[in-house]
Amino acid sequence: MPGRLSPQDLIPLVGTARSPLFIDVRRPNALAASPVRIAAALWRDHMAVEEWLPRLPAGRRIVVYCTHGHNVSEIALARMAGADAAMLDGGIEAWIAAGGPTVLREAPGIETGLPRPSVWVTRERPKIDRIACPWLIRRFVDPLAVFHFVAAEWVADIAAETGWIPFDIKDAFYSHRGEECSFDTLIAELGLTDPALLHLARIVRGADTARLDLEPRAAGLLALSLGLSAIEADDLGQLEKGMILYDALYGWCRHATAETHNWPAKAA
Repeated sequence: MPGRLSPQDLIPLVGTARSPLFIDVRRPNALAASPVRIAAALWRDHMAVEEWLPRLPAGRRIVVYCTHGHNVSEIALARMAGADAAMLDGGIEAWIAAGGPTVLREAPGIETGLPRPSVWVTRERPKIDRIACPWLIRRFVDPLAVFHFVAAEWVADIAAETGWIPFDIKDAFYSHRGEECSFDTLIAELGLTDPALLHLARIVRGADTARLDLEPRAAGLLALSLGLSAIEADDLGQLEKGMILYDALYGWCRHATAETHNWPAKAA
């Protein structure tokens, strides 16, 4: 049906740069009764489309969803005339039944519903965790998230003064815990259970904590991360290039772990 997309149409796009912008339009009481939202979804009032639609990034497809994919989504979609928009057939219930990735609706430091982009701050000159975490946040938590890289000694003070969310630094909530790295902490606190993402987490942990025996690909990630840092002087530039690196690694974890490659030489 025109204007409707199934979970099966959309689930393969989650966690990639091709993912649409998911807008959760469940009524407030339905939202409050549910512990989760679709990964990287923003909540918006289905009766205030004219207010929030112009503020969304231009040129990105939008998918709205409610609980069952009925009248609430229909109302929101009808008010989006002219936009590249569709609704999720069956709503979040069908999404969960199909195994689509979700995150917890509430997490420490992150505004419920993400009424505005979340802003994060960490140490300058990122290598592994400080690129992996922003990738995870933009792909699975907040697609509009903003990141700042500053001198390590000022992260805590800047976070306290601005309200930005500190990460991957000592005493921050989203940081290393025991033998696990900040990437692991985010996954745990947000309730992410995607097997491919958990596989990627082991690679990140091995590379970031110098335990290359945890995963065979950890050494490769370490080399690529150090090399990227060595050739890219701008931290935000490094982040944008690193997003492609983690897209590729996640794609491998999700689709290509069984694939092998060899020179197809044959005897004459």
